Amino acid sequence: CFSPTAALHTKEGFHPQVKAVCQVQRASSISFNIAKVIVVGDVAVGKTCLISRFCKDAFDKNYKATIGVDFEMERFEVLGVPFSLQLWDTAGQERFKCIASTYYRGAQAIIVVFDLSSATSLTHARQWLEDAMKENDPSSVLLFLVGTKKDLGSPDQLAQVEREAIRLSEEIKAEYWAVSAKSGDGVRDFFFRVASLTFEANVLSELEKSGPRHGGDIISEWQTVFNLWPSAKRPEKELAVIVRGACKQAHQQDVLSGMFTAATKQAL
Repeated sequence: CFSPTAALHTKEGFHPQVKAVCQVQRASSISFNIAKVIVVGDVAVGKTCLISRFCKDAFDKNYKATIGVDFEMERFEVLGVPFSLQLWDTAGQERFKCIASTYYRGAQAIIVVFDLSSATSLTHARQWLEDAMKENDPSSVLLFLVGTKKDLGSPDQLAQVEREAIRLSEEIKAEYWAVSAKSGDGVRDFFFRVASLTFEANVLSELEKSGPRHGGDIISEWQTVFNLWPSAKRPEKELAVIVRGACKQAHQQDVLSGMFTAATKQAL
């Protein structure tokens, strides 16, 4: 589940510049429509199951080790703008580490996965992050520490591991989540959170690089509307991250704001 105390971003909504660009529908002039996300961690901690639960709404109880890397693309609509996450599922086995590490470069987000029932996998999380950061700029990458297999273990055991996980997440400046790929608990909300934050980071980065020519007029036009951000409350619909498609309605927590809002998930 999401823990506000372990959140790096506690604001209520998107940055006013991001909202302004999307509101006036000029987002297509700036290339922020895709983000690369790499998923790293020990072998058998549940990286593939985590991705499969979100992308395919499926759980395979039969373990199959990832060889090298696997790749999934998930499409979203954020504030009315099409957006995609490239989810790179990397091998946890030592013999494939050199192959997997070649795909680390250029990540907008790094998800370090560990098994909540294995203290050793949490200990190894730091090294996985260090390896991934060697290929990326620390100032431009969002970090997430995710504990899987939340459905296993007693409450006391989980509480003890989570205390250590939150401590580590604060130390490495990563946002901590606990999920279960088997039951699906927390998985959808987690990836919506990743999509929200990477989308916002991409828009702000591109606005900074493009300068006033693309963003200045848009931002000044909406300046007075958002001058109270983040304290001003937004309509719930404005904060929703929506995955478009012919699919059933689901009620999910908007993990960017802590509010509840309706969202849809595409059946890919």
